[in-house]
Amino acid sequence: MKSKLIVALDVDSYEQATTLIEQLHDTVEVFKVGNQLFTRVGPRIIEFINAQDRKCFLDLKFLDIPNTVAKAVESAGALKVHMLTVHACGGKEMLKAAVGVADRPLLLGVTVLTSVPGDMRAEVLRLTHLAEQCGLNGVIASPREITLLRREVRQGFLVVTPGVRPAGAEAGDQKRVMSPAEAVAAGADYIIVGRPIIAAQDPADAARRIAEEMAL
Repeated sequence: MKSKLIVALDVDSYEQATTLIEQLHDTVEVFKVGNQLFTRVGPRIIEFINAQDRKCFLDLKFLDIPNTVAKAVESAGALKVHMLTVHACGGKEMLKAAVGVADRPLLLGVTVLTSVPGDMRAEVLRLTHLAEQCGLNGVIASPREITLLRREVRQGFLVVTPGVRPAGAEAGDQKRVMSPAEAVAAGADYIIVGRPIIAAQDPADAARRIAEEMAL
């Protein structure tokens, strides 16, 4: 599978988000909707993404009792979400309840947030094994853990990577980072980029440059 770019729509309004989607439409297939945007505008941004023949990655990091998480996954499926996050630390019962939902999105287990500093490899690996055993489609892990996970998980198990910054971009609150080319070379299936694209003077050009770097 060729590595793909996900753009994080970390903005505050429906208008900002839809403008970015239209600007990036020709380069980007998957757009991430997280807590910031979804809390502001709700499901209509997902409906807009689908109407543009793009895919929505709903990154709400569900963590609750198994029945509540299963119902939330079911709701995301009804919205035609393509990918969805749950916290792997929610445990086996919660993860299996999420996986058991019919017509669900691809499920990704959040391991350790990329804002957490230090050597997190052991914990990331533990949570990845749990996610894989419970039947999730993949995990969210920082670039620093990609190579380790690629040696440990089955073929086809997705590794989706935030904390990716092109050369010259500020790391911000991300602690365990890599460039797009480095993350792809390590084996990421998807890389997530937000601020370096959405805050650029020309977001479409910034996205194209990152996509080109990924393809090298």
